[in-house]
Amino acid sequence: MAFDGIVTKAIASELQTLAGARIDKIFQPNKNTILLGFYLDGGNYLLNICVDAQNYRFHLTTHPKPNPKVAPNFCMVLRKHLLGLHIKNILTNNLERLVIIEFEGFDDVDDIISKKMIIELMGKHCNILLLDDQNIIIDSLRHIHNEDSNRALVPHVRYHYPTTAKYNFLDCLSFENFCEKISSNDAIYEVFNGISKSFIENSINFLKIDTFNQENLKILYEYLQQIISKTDNCLALDFQIVNTHKKDYYLMPKNNSNPFHLNFFLDDFYYEKESLEEFKIYRDSILKMILDLLKKYKKRLFNIDEKLEVCQNMDTYQLYGELITANLYKIPNQNLAQITLDNYYNNQKITIPLDDKYSPLVNAKRFFKKYQKLKNTLEIVGLQKKETLQELKYIESIVYELENCSSVEEVSEIFEEISENVIFKEKTDHYKKSKKTKIKKSSLTKNKHVSFNPLKYTINGFVLLVGRNNKENDYLTLKYAKKTDLWFHTKDIHGSHAILQLSSSLPNDDVLLKCAEIVAFHSKAKNSSNVPVDVCEVKFVKKPNGAKPGMVIYSNQKTLYVNPKDKN
Repeated sequence: MAFDGIVTKAIASELQTLAGARIDKIFQPNKNTILLGFYLDGGNYLLNICVDAQNYRFHLTTHPKPNPKVAPNFCMVLRKHLLGLHIKNILTNNLERLVIIEFEGFDDVDDIISKKMIIELMGKHCNILLLDDQNIIIDSLRHIHNEDSNRALVPHVRYHYPTTAKYNFLDCLSFENFCEKISSNDAIYEVFNGISKSFIENSINFLKIDTFNQENLKILYEYLQQIISKTDNCLALDFQIVNTHKKDYYLMPKNNSNPFHLNFFLDDFYYEKESLEEFKIYRDSILKMILDLLKKYKKRLFNIDEKLEVCQNMDTYQLYGELITANLYKIPNQNLAQITLDNYYNNQKITIPLDDKYSPLVNAKRFFKKYQKLKNTLEIVGLQKKETLQELKYIESIVYELENCSSVEEVSEIFEEISENVIFKEKTDHYKKSKKTKIKKSSLTKNKHVSFNPLKYTINGFVLLVGRNNKENDYLTLKYAKKTDLWFHTKDIHGSHAILQLSSSLPNDDVLLKCAEIVAFHSKAKNSSNVPVDVCEVKFVKKPNGAKPGMVIYSNQKTLYVNPKDKN
């Protein structure tokens, strides 16, 4: 559900326990987030205030974020005015998505000073403001100059609370008052402030209301009164599925005595949501960069194939030159458009087109020259095609890995890998510069070149390790595995390397088939059936000089045909 006025009121109600806490830390990890650190009764608390247009909220958090080396200006202002003060009160304005945190303390001469922080949680109009005791704005996270109203949010201007044309549900003291403000065609969330559409939809589903009559409307009204009047005693159901098929939550009356903290539920909910969003944005941006390069190489391969197609006629030009030279004694020395000669290779007549601007001898020399040029082109372009196919295969393996990543760390490891490859250098350098990317380093192995955290499966007492990316595949196969271990890989299909660790006992056919099913699952053919998987001893796997990460050759293999399955 949206972080509406009801949730805002419930969160503020829970935070009343922070009254008297002393603020001792203030951070601004990014342009949309302020973290306030409090100390109370021997405990430390961290209040997360986020004014992102999509994920605006405020709540206690246990997920600290990395901070910039240099604090932004607004953060410095907050530190100057709030550090050392105590929380006096945390209030909400009816059901407005607006929170008022009152601070109180003493200055250098022990005079009482008061400050206010206003948190406006209103979508794209979200803001955080610091006020003095006269409600004059000291500073705001976002400076808004609004000439059409008195809502200018800039320093040294008196703060005015936002206004709305909607009704305040808290003023409805009876069902009759409620009915007076809503007509049969009105939606409740359009009439009353602070009540979101998703909350009403979930409430209707919870109450199993299918038609709107006076009786059902009264049931809904009483339910809303129950929720709003007891926002300090509510239960958030974990990840309820709404009609939009997105993970969501909603408030409902608490029906048990188990302790529940809405603050920490929202903390985990939004942490997972933002982590997923961050992962998708990061992965998709890298994937777009790789797909652009893939498109470029496919176009290069198309051009190479066109040149090779032209080269297919080179033997014809050599034949033309030979036949003209061999029959030159009986060809008239004059410019001709074509000439018909006996082809002594098959004893048939052949008509040779000529350029009538030149003599037959000159035409023969031009045919030999064209033949030699195409022969050289064939040699060079053939080598180019081999290299391009290798690059394409490697790029496609990167695309496969990115599509199967599940965390920011895994994407960072792939980005680190491609940054070391010359074919990606221009694009990765540009990406680093434009995004100011900070690659998250993961734990390194003893060779200091690759992270190592393979997927681990246990099959009938045997351990199967599956690599997650090309560099990890190389390390797993060529460095980590013993020569007598078994190596698995899908035949001619992009996928992970896998190592079945062996000790004294040997695996039976059932173990090998289960391993092959897992390997097929961790390949591009995971949605196919009857996938070929090669298996051989590690000692038969070699890496050619200059080969790209993850690229190997092998021999003495046995091929198993399986249906992909994940055994976890």
